[in-house]
Amino acid sequence: MRGDLVGRAMRLIADGVVDREGVSGLAARLHYSERHLNRILTEELGAGPIALARAQRAQTARVLIETSDLSLSDVAFAAGFGSIRQFNDTVREVYAVPPTELRRRAVPGIGVPREPGTVSVRLALRQPFAAAPLLAFLTDRAIPGVEATTAAGFARTLDLPHGHGTVDVTIDAETYVNATFRLSDWRDLAPAVRRVRRLLDLDADPVAIDEVLSNNDTMGRLVVARPGLRSPGSVDAAETVVRAIVGQQVSVAGARTVLGRISADLGEPLRAPVGDLAYLFPSMERLATAPTEALPMPTRRADTIRRIAERIAGGTLALDAGIDRRHVVEHLTAVAGIGPWTAQYVVMRGLGDPDVFLATDLGVRRALDTLGLDANVANTWRPWRSYAVHHLWATLSTPPSPSRKEPT
Repeated sequence: MRGDLVGRAMRLIADGVVDREGVSGLAARLHYSERHLNRILTEELGAGPIALARAQRAQTARVLIETSDLSLSDVAFAAGFGSIRQFNDTVREVYAVPPTELRRRAVPGIGVPREPGTVSVRLALRQPFAAAPLLAFLTDRAIPGVEATTAAGFARTLDLPHGHGTVDVTIDAETYVNATFRLSDWRDLAPAVRRVRRLLDLDADPVAIDEVLSNNDTMGRLVVARPGLRSPGSVDAAETVVRAIVGQQVSVAGARTVLGRISADLGEPLRAPVGDLAYLFPSMERLATAPTEALPMPTRRADTIRRIAERIAGGTLALDAGIDRRHVVEHLTAVAGIGPWTAQYVVMRGLGDPDVFLATDLGVRRALDTLGLDANVANTWRPWRSYAVHHLWATLSTPPSPSRKEPT
């Protein structure tokens, strides 16, 4: 339990909660007192939340200095520092050189903005990296107006702590991914980067994953065909819940159409559309009170969306990073209309769990039958069963749909 608390606290600190809400806000989210939280973090990590947040700001600043084209003053505020002096002093103290020296050592070309209001960031990744299947997966599920396929990659809108944003991603690079952000507030850059890294599963260790999956001869052949296959995540776990519910017992294309209509009716419009991107995915507050005509689906399924949105908006169901997965499954399946497939899918994509096996999924079952595999073989793929699911889906000629046994 202590490990779960520390892990969740660190993920929330990395997402900027201490910078935005203070230690009291972090403690409130974790349902612990400030004193107890400080004691646990100090015992486990050797530092309290304020010191950990400061270290996180320094790390974020270095990444932005070395991989983005933001000016150093904009880097300071994007990383969460309250002043340029604080930024300079902290970087000098932590890295023993001033920010200008870190920028000088960066790749040539960094530091020259492309256009006003945008910033380009190089997102590092581990090789091998199966870019084409990842792009195909996201493209198949792109919600009109919220997400779009571009000439070189994928783009979508982002609902961030201080405002709206968009990201345009090129994912065919050999050693890194290019991400161009348009943000209304530079303080949202670090959270935006982290959301995109989760979406593209850029922190995965493909060598370790492929090694374990290759212990099975049949799966090993699939790994050889698609080395470095990723398990796409999500920019927002709450959004993933709604997408999974809408996708029950309908095709991927059908779910896209319905989600596009819902987003057009309930999503907050961007101040200025960017290409095909026009609005945010609807907030849980709007979905919780959505009229029937704004949810074009069977009444019971619409009721399920309203119930789950109300719980998330009201704080009775937490889906932030680091929360216990079993807790999430129990709370989701307690809601009428949400079965095991939906809950596990949310854990896999929304929370980025690497070890979820969707045993009841029709696509998974069909792939196993075609390959002559028994479902029990999934135990040999631990702790990377989510990646095995994507390898199985990739063998299908059509995109996977939810199990037809899922309740409506």
